[in-house]
Parts: sequence; C-alpha cells; structure tokens
Amino acid sequence: MKENNGINRREFLLRSTLGGAAASMGLASNMSFAEARKTVPTGKTINVGMIGVGSRAAQLMEAIMSIEGTEIVAVCDAYKGRIDRAIERTQGKAKDYKDYKKILADPDIDVVVVSTPDHWHKVMCIDSLEAGKDVYCEKPLTYTVDEGVEIVNAVKRTGKILQVGSQGMSTMIQRKAREIIRSGRLGKITMIRATYNRNTASGAWIYPIPPDASRSTVGWDMFLGSAPRRPLSMERFFRWRCYEDYSGGISTDLFVHLCTTIHFIMDAKVPSMAVGAGQLYRWKESRDVPDTINGVLEYPEGFAVNLSGTFNNQMAGGAGFMIMGTEGSIQLGGNSLVFNTEHPIESNDWIVTAWPKKLEQAYYKDPKIRASEVPSSWDPNVYSASETYREEGYSSTILHFEHFFDCVRTRKQPIQDATVGHHAAACAHMINISAKEKRFIYWDFNRDTVKA
Repeated sequence: MKENNGINRREFLLRSTLGGAAASMGLASNMSFAEARKTVPTGKTINVGMIGVGSRAAQLMEAIMSIEGTEIVAVCDAYKGRIDRAIERTQGKAKDYKDYKKILADPDIDVVVVSTPDHWHKVMCIDSLEAGKDVYCEKPLTYTVDEGVEIVNAVKRTGKILQVGSQGMSTMIQRKAREIIRSGRLGKITMIRATYNRNTASGAWIYPIPPDASRSTVGWDMFLGSAPRRPLSMERFFRWRCYEDYSGGISTDLFVHLCTTIHFIMDAKVPSMAVGAGQLYRWKESRDVPDTINGVLEYPEGFAVNLSGTFNNQMAGGAGFMIMGTEGSIQLGGNSLVFNTEHPIESNDWIVTAWPKKLEQAYYKDPKIRASEVPSSWDPNVYSASETYREEGYSSTILHFEHFFDCVRTRKQPIQDATVGHHAAACAHMINISAKEKRFIYWDFNRDTVKA
C-alpha cells in the first residue's frame, strides 16, 4: 500500500526546559519539512531490482513499495524461500532473475539494491555501476578497506548515483544534532562516546535456520562467490555475519552506523588513527568474530571517539551517543535528542584551606576569584538548561530511500555517497585490523586508505 500522508505523519516535537519549566520551540529555517521530504516528481516509474532479498532486504522492499513512483520488478537470491517470499511480497509483480547479472542486463531496470553479505558488495556495486544502473548499497559499503577506493572511482568513472544504507543521516533528529553542533552551543567538542549493545541470540546473529534449507533450496556456490571454498554450511549461509569470511562482525555491522552519524553531525571525514580490542567471550558456537569490541578513533578535526559494542548486555539500550563539549552536551539515541548546557564551577577551597589563613582570606577577597568560585545561590548559571527533541513519523529507512530516489531523478549526488560510505566503513576496518594485529592503525590521506 502506498502512503501519501502529510506533515502530521511526521511531527517533530521539541521541548525546552530550564529549572523544570517547559516552553515550545520552533524548527530552525534550515530544518524545514520540505527539505526533509521532497515529493518524488511524477513521470516514469523507477524500476528496481533487488540483489539479495534476506531479512534486511524485506524491510527495504517494504520501504520502497511505500514510495510513489517506484516498482520492484526483479529479485534474486541464493535461497529459494526468500525468492518466493519476495515475489509474494510484491504481489507477483517482481520476477526471479536467478542471477544478479541478468538484472544488470535488463535495460528496463533503472536501480539496483545490493543487500547481500558484505563480501559481495564491491563486485556487485561496480558491476551495477558499469552496467548503467544507479545503486543503493546496504552498509557497510565494503568488506575490506581498499575496496572503498575502487567503488569511489567507479562512481566517478560512470557518473551514476550510489547511496549507502546507513539511514540515520536522513532523519530530522540527526539533522537537529548537526544544527546544534554547528551553532557552537556545545563549545569545543573533544570527546564522543558511542555504543551499540545487545543481549539476545538473535541480536548476536544466531538466527533460526528455515526447515526447508537443503542443497536443493540453497545455492552454496552462489553465496560463496570470492570467499574461501568451504563445505556446505547452513550456519554460515544463514548466519553469515558471524564469520569473518563474509563480514567484519560488530564493527562493520554496527559501528559503521555510529561512525556515519558521527561524521555527519561533526563534519568529519575519516579518523587519522584507530586502535581496537575485542574478543569472543560468550557466543562461541557458530561464529569466529568477537562478541565484544572496543575502539578508539582520533580525528584531525580535533576530537576523539570511544566506540563500544557487546552482545552480552543491553543496559545501554541499543545505539546511543554522548557528544561532549566545553559548553554543553548532546545525548542522542533512536528518535530522541537531549541537549544540556555545561555549568562548571571552579572550586579551589580544598587547595587554599591548606595555605596560611591570611593567604586563604586574601585569595577569596579577590573579586575575580569570588565571581568564578563563589556564585550567589540565585545565580541562574548554576542551573543546567536542558532541551529535548523527539522525532515521529516515517521510518528512517523510508526517508533514506526518498532521498535516494530524489537523487536518481534529479541526478544530484546523495549526501551519503560512496566516499562517505567508504570512510564510515574504514573506521570499522581500522578497528578490526588493530584488534587482530595488536597495533595502532593510521590513515593515509593521500591514498585514502590505511597506511601500510
């Protein structure tokens, strides 16, 4: 069913509080709803081919089908059950093309969505671009860091559109965070903490395997592609994120989302240095990637990032950010944002009480000292101003696809283009390399990849 609802479907609620009082606030002019959601122009329907129709792709398909002017006409996957369900989901409008190259060979298909295991992304993206298709690629854009440069060059060479699927960038809440940061209200930002935690088997990618999985329903060679040759394994096929032959684990699946957001709201490009540490502590069956990992990133823009992720505790409640500045901080998570001002008060009494009494008394007679260390009890500066923002309405995936299809029609490059996707994925790769090799990893800005 197509959705064509107005602004009331996506109200952006804003509240400001100071000492418990609340007041409504309006959106800044550069945060208009028109900017956030432009209607896709009428005209030719954009025909979409889905390369990979697994669980995440099913969500992508629902998002695409909610947007006017689009039609999913082609699907392919290495598991027959997914193909059957995808065709059913489109009410029979999509056809099984058996092989992704047959989708690329069809001149009536305008756009392809690459939602396969990570080790297939580079070859499928480049093949699609060179076949004249625009591309939406699920994150991470790359399986290895050097693949990013190849994809960026392919986009430049072909002139096609490529958007990466870390959908948070298309939300109003992240735009609001970016606006507050750019206004300078946080002062000098030197530290960002970001987490992505879970505590379930499904959260750790130990997915149920369909009962009909067999040699006749699973295309094992089709799945493997360039990955190492191994005997047929349903665990590897259906739980591929658990194995480094096909995935970078927590870093590439979850940290990429975090880094995409950090780069967006901070106007940052890529870290100059990274160090990581991670181990497999609990989920030792059916995987060889860590279930807990930490990373530290240092940026040339002048701030550091602490990343952490575990599948052994969920108290942090999924993804969350704490952006800390000298004048304020932002707590960002899901569809909400809380901004708090800083109110540091100097207090040296525990130092000067050890001085001779006359020197202590003289210290506090200084007007500058009294102003900075002995504020009046009624001074409003001792209270923290707080603002809360919450976004409601369309899912971030729908918003992200609306932006992508608008770029397909207008031929403007998307905000999350190949370069942005390359750099977000690079953070994950740097952390993984560091954790495995037990060393610091540095970025080569001239070559746009890690230093050898």
